[in-house]
Amino acid sequence: MFGKRYDGRRIRTMEPIPRMMPYLMKTRTDSQNFFNDEFYCRPLDEYIRKMQEDSRDGKMTYMKILIAAMVRLIALFPGLNRFVMNGRIYARNSITVSFVVQKSLRDDSAETTVKLRFDGTENIFQISRAIDEAIASAAYTGSNTETDALASTLDKIPGFLCKWAINFLWFLDRHDLMPKKVIEASPFHTSFFITNLKSLGINYIYHHVYEFGTTGIFLALGKEKERVVPSISQPYEIQHVSTLGVVTDERFCDGLYFARVMRQLKRILRDPSVLETGLDRIVEDIP
Repeated sequence: MFGKRYDGRRIRTMEPIPRMMPYLMKTRTDSQNFFNDEFYCRPLDEYIRKMQEDSRDGKMTYMKILIAAMVRLIALFPGLNRFVMNGRIYARNSITVSFVVQKSLRDDSAETTVKLRFDGTENIFQISRAIDEAIASAAYTGSNTETDALASTLDKIPGFLCKWAINFLWFLDRHDLMPKKVIEASPFHTSFFITNLKSLGINYIYHHVYEFGTTGIFLALGKEKERVVPSISQPYEIQHVSTLGVVTDERFCDGLYFARVMRQLKRILRDPSVLETGLDRIVEDIP
């Protein structure tokens, strides 16, 4: 209440026009931006191969590299880690990522959602271990995540009361009264959501950002494709590329800011080894 929440603090020093945007575009549906960008697979494949040869901290994957890259970018560009609630713009207190874990590739396989929290100073090996531990706990040990527990609780409520309960949670969230336990369990209260469609062999999508919760960024990694690109030593060469589909809430961060972030993301994906060194401190958002 009064601009104070468990998961963030209200930003009070924004310029007038950005501060007015949540009142002009009242929902995330109104304010979604859709864009995609391609990146070369070779640098990531070479890095993953090198990590396998070194046998460091488990198997390295595209998903881990992307999550580590986003954590690093949010630590350096704090404007990415904002959210809009009830017309007000907030800065988050931590960096969180949510993603779905499929317990197997069978059609009838159950799935669960994992939510991880970082402070932004972590290196890629620390993030990789955190992802492995969360997936092992959720998918292989059979234990329920906090998200599963919350969903099970709501599922026990009769339908006509469940609708009331969800609306009550909406009310609490809009008025900065959402309980800490619900925010910690909710995958929709997160810095960004990510899905790896490449592992399923299908193309990227533009996945909506959810109205419930505070998610303002959704990333979807698509399958590899071949591209003909110019070459110095020959007329052309064939390169494998993957496409990242991105949906963002434009109300908390302008297009120029996102463009700078995407350029930096492509630099990281050209040389993921820059993520091996952690940060001493993160960049703080404006008051």
